[in-house]
Amino acid sequence: MLNDNEHDKHWLVRKKTILLLWRGGIAILLMLVLADFFIHAHPYFGIDGTFGFYSWYGLVTCIAMVLFAKALGIFLKRKDTYYDDE
Repeated sequence: MLNDNEHDKHWLVRKKTILLLWRGGIAILLMLVLADFFIHAHPYFGIDGTFGFYSWYGLVTCIAMVLFAKALGIFLKRKDTYYDDE
């Protein structure tokens, strides 16, 4: 049963929903990696035939995009008062 404070929150920020989404996401990821045992790959470059290639490649690519965005933010950021200055 939800208490009054938890019930007033949006359903996507409730602790129970967040836990359910994490568990569901991890379960889906595990099923996709395990599917690699049953699906015959047709590698084009060789490395894309390794076990779990699309899983680890996607993870590495996502991390690289986050790091690139953070580095780009260093050059593009402005002061909080940027639009106030005339």
